[in-house]
Amino acid sequence: MAMDTNLALVLVLAPFLGFLINVFFGKNLGKSLSGIIGTLSVVVSFVVTICFFLQINQTKQPIQIDLFDWIQISNFKVNFGFLLDQLSLLWLMFVTGIGSLIHLYSISYMHDDEKVHSFFAYLNLFIFFMITLVVGNNLLVMFIGWEGVGLCSYLLIGFWYKNQDFNDAAKKAFIMNRIGDLGLLIGIFILGSMFSTLDFATLKTAIAGATNLDTFWLSIAAFALFIGACGKSAQIPLYTWLPDAMAGPTPVSALIHAATMVTAGIFMVTRLNFIFDLTPYVQNIIAIIGAVTALVAATIGLLQNDIKKVLAYSTVSQLGLMFLALGLGAYEVAVFHVITHAFFKACLFLGSGSVIHGLHGEQDMRKMGGLKKAMPITFWTMLIASLAISGVPFFSGFFSKDEILMVAFKHNIPLWFIGTIASVMTAFYMFRLMFLTFYNDFRGTEEQKHHLHESPALITFPLIVLAILATIGGLISLPFAEYNWLNGYLAPLFAKATTEEHGLGFTEYSLMGIAVIGAFLGILIAYRKYIKQNTVPTEDAQITGLSKVLYNKYYVDEIYDALFVNTTNGLSRFFRDYVETGISSLVFGLGKVTSELSFQGKKLQNGSVGLYLFAFVLGMCAIVSFLFLAQ
Repeated sequence: MAMDTNLALVLVLAPFLGFLINVFFGKNLGKSLSGIIGTLSVVVSFVVTICFFLQINQTKQPIQIDLFDWIQISNFKVNFGFLLDQLSLLWLMFVTGIGSLIHLYSISYMHDDEKVHSFFAYLNLFIFFMITLVVGNNLLVMFIGWEGVGLCSYLLIGFWYKNQDFNDAAKKAFIMNRIGDLGLLIGIFILGSMFSTLDFATLKTAIAGATNLDTFWLSIAAFALFIGACGKSAQIPLYTWLPDAMAGPTPVSALIHAATMVTAGIFMVTRLNFIFDLTPYVQNIIAIIGAVTALVAATIGLLQNDIKKVLAYSTVSQLGLMFLALGLGAYEVAVFHVITHAFFKACLFLGSGSVIHGLHGEQDMRKMGGLKKAMPITFWTMLIASLAISGVPFFSGFFSKDEILMVAFKHNIPLWFIGTIASVMTAFYMFRLMFLTFYNDFRGTEEQKHHLHESPALITFPLIVLAILATIGGLISLPFAEYNWLNGYLAPLFAKATTEEHGLGFTEYSLMGIAVIGAFLGILIAYRKYIKQNTVPTEDAQITGLSKVLYNKYYVDEIYDALFVNTTNGLSRFFRDYVETGISSLVFGLGKVTSELSFQGKKLQNGSVGLYLFAFVLGMCAIVSFLFLAQ
């Protein structure tokens, strides 16, 4: 047990140590050494994670580590401790594994930045808080990590703070997450009040053993928790911060969108599956919002021209599919798609960073093209990841996305239809990205064309590893009972089997066929439009009609500005110009009255002894008169 505790502390604190070293000594260490220390600290956590993963896979028993008593008020008690079980170890595998690759990638990508030591410090702190979120044994420890990744997202999105637009994006992410976090806190308070505990294992036992469970307040708590998940995992209506998070350096985009922050909401809902299973109305809301988010984000992604924003809306759409699975109670399927998505989306973001690196900062796909020959490794790895996210057999996304659609068909056909349409759109806009970026003639400047080159090995190596994982990642959960490792691994976490074993009968094969046809249809449309017709998207000023609505993201940001931002600013101006002015006038008026009275009083203090004696005699007479009348 002592060994487990020590290893767990190494797992959690190694990235924090890397953060401290880079904060206090990074500037003197030099750019390369600062990056190496930041990367090694996460690699250490990854190695420890593998040790725990192998142990749990063999023993099937979770590891509970209580470090100390944190809060105790009457019968309410919270320990500070860690829970290492199948779910947390699975999450840690891709958080620390992909996190290590992103750190390695950043050594080269950020090498010319003057504040590279600060960048690695923030990345390390981000990983530290994400690990804390995942391994916490109760809701309060998880909340520390939850808030920590929100802080780090603010620091990293606004890392290039000299650009005011980037600062605004960082503030937007921070504020919108605070809105969601208020919901999370309300859910935590309700659960603590109902069960006098926030410990996951104790909560599960208390709910299972409750004879008169208040399902109304339990539903309110579940819905409040889901609001928190909407903020972190960018679901309607709290999704608009995620595309703007592209303001940060590309490794930040990969870290936030693929393996860490945006998966926190899915993790939390899956961790508390025993609560959501008892609140079917909330589950229905989760499924509907997930499906609608997947479709809305996919439609917006159809016409975006910034290579990173296409991927950003793709992330929002894929997260919507994960919440669709969660809302249908298919937790293992949602986790499966989280894992495969981490592989191919990290590859896509890092690949886009390689393109941007090669074009000296250019992100507009209208100014790209013809990069296939100049950047072959970037091209092939991004092609593999695009095939995976599009659901092409037999890449990883084919298995996980088909599982979601199969479950949706069995439980709610309208939601299956929405998910299918979103998936077809995904194939279209991903290959629109590929064709505009890598095919036809180069559309950039002559200077850019002269300097086109493949990225260094520190950038291409993580791409190759992630492309391999995006290819074979689906093997962990094949639709055959004897080959479905993931379902068996996660089975102890759930009170009931949440996914049905697919016998791959006529219905399953038909659904699979529809999904594959949809994927190839999306690719074919993109091929015809951008390869055969060599179409180049029009300039912003020339976009009209429905295309303009989609390009401007349904004007949701403008609506939010009108409803919330401008009204808040107007209210602030009212208080500043009228309320504060009125209060100030009152305060200063009282001050002026006091000052005038004191000025008049000062006239009596003129040093005349005769006047003082006269006042003394008057005072004595008044006192004597008062005493005489009182008798």
